[in-house]
Amino acid sequence: MANLKIKLVKSLCGRREKHIATVKSLGLKRIGNETIQPDNPQTRGKIAQIRYLVTVTEE
Repeated sequence: MANLKIKLVKSLCGRREKHIATVKSLGLKRIGNETIQPDNPQTRGKIAQIRYLVTVTEE
């Protein structure tokens, strides 16, 4: 099973509460933080919601 490396590249200031909650559920707290998550439909859905805040690379 593949993994995704997710990096927060934009600030959470002024964002919608749902988007902030989604970022935190992925384990990201501040700009530059990275996390590795499994590549599954749940993770892809979260990324789709906040795609303008993060960059994603496959591992």
